[in-house]
Amino acid sequence: MSQIRPLIPLLVTAGILIGGNGLQGTYIALRGSAEGFAPTTIGLIGAGYSIGFAIGCLTVTRILRSIGHIRTFAAMAAIAACCSILMPLIVSPIFWALMRFAIGISVATLFAVVESWINAKVTNANRARTLSVYRLVDLSSVTAAQYLIPTVGIEGPVIFSLIAIAMALSLVPISVFDKSSPSPPEALNVNILEVWRISPLSVVGVVAVGLSMAAFRNIGPIYAQEIGMSVTGIATFMSAGIIGGVVLQYPLGLYSDRFDRRKVIIWATVGTIITGAYLSFFAGTAETANIVGIFVYGAFAMPLYSLCSAHGNDHAKPGEHALVSAGLLFFWSIGATIGPLLAALLLQFVGPSVFFIYTSFIFIGFLAYTMVRIRTRPAIPPEQRPGRFRALLRTSAYFSRLAGAPGDDPKEPPRG
Repeated sequence: MSQIRPLIPLLVTAGILIGGNGLQGTYIALRGSAEGFAPTTIGLIGAGYSIGFAIGCLTVTRILRSIGHIRTFAAMAAIAACCSILMPLIVSPIFWALMRFAIGISVATLFAVVESWINAKVTNANRARTLSVYRLVDLSSVTAAQYLIPTVGIEGPVIFSLIAIAMALSLVPISVFDKSSPSPPEALNVNILEVWRISPLSVVGVVAVGLSMAAFRNIGPIYAQEIGMSVTGIATFMSAGIIGGVVLQYPLGLYSDRFDRRKVIIWATVGTIITGAYLSFFAGTAETANIVGIFVYGAFAMPLYSLCSAHGNDHAKPGEHALVSAGLLFFWSIGATIGPLLAALLLQFVGPSVFFIYTSFIFIGFLAYTMVRIRTRPAIPPEQRPGRFRALLRTSAYFSRLAGAPGDDPKEPPRG
């Protein structure tokens, strides 16, 4: 703990941000439904957030270099808080989509600032401990935040106010208790064609994850509501999917370090397809069956982003790993923009039973493409890979550096 103590203000800030952002994703879906918004409208609001998130990922380095970490953080926290307060005052789908777009830009920037800041202070001696604490903060914050919804209720402005309070409070730890002023990072150029050249499979994989898992985060509460779950059940359903994602991260990652990563990707994809079929055809409207099913579903689906990222880094040359991390996050954002819209359309016009059929078809397509790539490109032997598997959060490109991206010197600034 003596090594982690200087990082506590930043970790507390991250926990407040992660909890507030995780709460908002679930709550907007349920509150939109209560306001009479159609599932497609809720999907459009979710897409607005993803578009904003992608823009934030692309512009944050330029902003950091222009005005520095603390000013960037203060400005974006203020914007996110104001947007959250405004949403219950003007109940309009278009206005909400615009607010979520602005929040997406702000949140992407806030995460990048925090993770860049942590990366500037972390050392190789405390990197693993910091990463473990950060993952624990992420899991506990998102899970605890879900249960504020049944505690407080869906109606009224209280949840929106709590989200705004979280965004404002996130300023306190780094403003009062952290007096450091990290140097702005070097510019990171995202060349999407170059990322595709390095690893087409990784690009297709993260798009598939965006199409499916962003649909789960944005439309999953509507699915759970339409099959008859209570508000507490919905919170448990969403939390189970998130917690499940931790269970197989490291076992699958360990096996992928020892064998052809693409075969481990196939195992995880097949597991996702099977559990998606279970949720579609066997779980029905039973609350317990759906919660157990989504737990297993998350266990297979959530690690796929990290597995695809590790595969992309296997093929990256020295100096390209930051480019791969930023590019894959951008491609994931594209999938995360389209996914909630497609899922919402199917949910509205076909019904909740089609939700996991939709995700299963996405992963069937990805499975087929992975098998084609195995025939097309030989595997890199484990002993020739530049690094090991890293479990990644889809928060910013700087998280991959915090995790120790293979082939990168953690103290060197990212280059494109």
